[in-house]
Formats: sequence, C-alpha cells, structure tokens
Amino acid sequence: MSMTEHKTAQTAMPAPDLREIGASREGEPQSSDRRLFVQLHVFGACEDVSAITEVVKQSGLESAVYLDVNDPKGVGVLVLAENPETFIRESRCLLHAPVFKPLVRKPELTMFGRTYATGREADLEDWLLKKPKRNALNPKWPWAVWYPLRRKPEFELLSKQEQGRILGEHALMGMAYGRAGYASDIRLACHGLDQNDNEFVIGLVGPDLYPLSRLVQDMRKSQQTAKYIQSLGPFFVGKVYWQSPFRET
Repeated sequence: MSMTEHKTAQTAMPAPDLREIGASREGEPQSSDRRLFVQLHVFGACEDVSAITEVVKQSGLESAVYLDVNDPKGVGVLVLAENPETFIRESRCLLHAPVFKPLVRKPELTMFGRTYATGREADLEDWLLKKPKRNALNPKWPWAVWYPLRRKPEFELLSKQEQGRILGEHALMGMAYGRAGYASDIRLACHGLDQNDNEFVIGLVGPDLYPLSRLVQDMRKSQQTAKYIQSLGPFFVGKVYWQSPFRET
C-alpha cells in the first residue's frame, strides 16, 4: 500500500462513537457518556465478618458484603462506582486494610464489568446508572448469584436480526421471572476487562435462592445458552450480610 493509499484508508475510517445509545424519545435517540462499573472480590478464611463489614461500611463506597454459600468462611465484597479510578484508589485502599490481610483471595471469582446499552432502553440514564444499583443494593433481594460468560465467536457472524431474535427469547425468560418478583439482574459487559477473556458478567438477585437457580436452569433451554455460549461460570453464590443504601446518581 502506497503512502497515499494509507492516508486515504486512515481518513476513510470514522472516529468510533463511544457513547451509549438508547431508544428514541420524540424522534431523537438518547445518548450518554456515563456508565457504572461493578467489581466483585471473594475471599476465604474469614473469621470475623462483622470486622470486614465495619471497614467496608466506613469506606463510604457503594458496596455490599456477602456471605459465601459454598465456603463457611467465605465472604464477597461488591463495589459499584461510576469512575473506574475508584477501583485503583478507594477500593484498592479498602482491600489493603489490615482486617483483609488474614483472608485468602479467590482470584477465580473476581469479576469486573461495566453497564452498557443495547439501543432499546426507554430510560437510558436509569438503565446505565440507577437500575443496577437499585437491584444490587435492594434489601428485599438479599440472595445473589454472580457469574461471567463468553459467547462462541460464530454468534457475532449472525445477522443483527437473528441475534435480536435469539437474545429476545433469552430476555423473555428473565422478564417473566422479574414480573413475578422472583429475580432481577445486573448485566455488565467485560470485554477486555476480564482475565479469562469473558465478555459479560451477570448478577442475579432476588428474595430467595431457589428461583435464581431455577432461572439459570431454564435459561439453559434458550438457543443462546444451548448453542452459542462457550463458557459459563465459575459461579459465586452469596447472601447479603450488609449493603450500603441505594443513592440516586
């Protein structure tokens, strides 16, 4: 390729649009440069959950402390923040507190992702910033199942129409559980953020544990899971021990 051709190719490529785009309102699409980041850290060998909770509470971070169902000495710490700098400043400082030193971190259960829009959101700001916090910090929904997933590459080769049909079938199952009050979700993208190259992090929350497990089971029957999911998990299952109050963004 000649220098002229190279320059032409460069100028032909438009700058990427990094905004989140929602559904149109009065003929104009909603857009936003804001999004929420969420991170889960899991530890074992915790002898005093109340001491961990007090330090997390005093940090002032929007957060939750979970008791790990699968480890009698396990705890999870969930942090939510709009500014990713929070995770290398305040959150990092929190996790270096002396009370965390005896704990054994479980890196395989570390999850980190960001909220995203699909273009169909009726209230984009609520979807990106408020709804995930309402769900994660809802005292009426103490049970939680968190897991990462990765789709097979061939899903990206499908037409947008076919992708929409497959995702729609999957979404209808989740919406049925939501309408019944059994479960709600926190959906995060983690492209380039996950140590194992996962693409999404899902949090399922609800008043009881069984419906969350049943929802995962029912989702296995959808075409997306049965045909286009390459990996799912590992799963963290916990119940809230303490959570900060939900604050409007």
